Amino acid sequence: MSIRQWPHGDRPREKLLNLGPARLSEAELLAILLRTGIRGRSVLDIARGLLMEFGSLRGLLTARQEQLCALPGLGVIGYVTLQAALELARRHYQELMQTGSALENPQMTREFVRVRLRDLPHEVFCCLYLDNRCRVIGFEELFRGTIDGASVHPREVVKHALSRNAASVILAHNHPSGQALPSRADELITRRLKEALALVDIKVLDHLVVGDGVCESFAERGLI
Repeated sequence: MSIRQWPHGDRPREKLLNLGPARLSEAELLAILLRTGIRGRSVLDIARGLLMEFGSLRGLLTARQEQLCALPGLGVIGYVTLQAALELARRHYQELMQTGSALENPQMTREFVRVRLRDLPHEVFCCLYLDNRCRVIGFEELFRGTIDGASVHPREVVKHALSRNAASVILAHNHPSGQALPSRADELITRRLKEALALVDIKVLDHLVVGDGVCESFAERGLI
């Protein structure tokens, strides 16, 4: 039976309007994004099937593009819609971060970095810029690929930090393997960046390494 034939209060869109988004299940929220079903399957049936097939919402949102685009009821349009919604959520969280002080709330900083980098299939190196009152003024992805001396260029990091008029920075990168322990290469490039930024009076406060659900801090390990 089509969702249009359901009682008005049971339809996901109407339910959201009447009760708010927090009262909807993950399948119902997905159904709103996907909008329409296919012959013989309502959009809610499709949403439930996707969650079951991938095991969780995270499993669905981090699945390979070609795998998702090939699924009946999802396709390229559905994949693009889900990725756009995910990126909007990340950017919303980033704006919330920039209204306060990263140093007064280090846990929020770590959670923000973890959310941004945790599920990326490739390694990225990012920089969180802070002003002289320790307020976040920007977040930027600078490099992609294996984080080592060949791929992370201190001169570029210094240039970007100066362009933001940053007084200090927090470095961050992810390990797609899921292991968050800093490597020897991580320690070497951190030392090089700290020395380069010190020449222009910019302080490196921390270097965060994101794994699967964990975030290791160089500062807490005494490596900064």
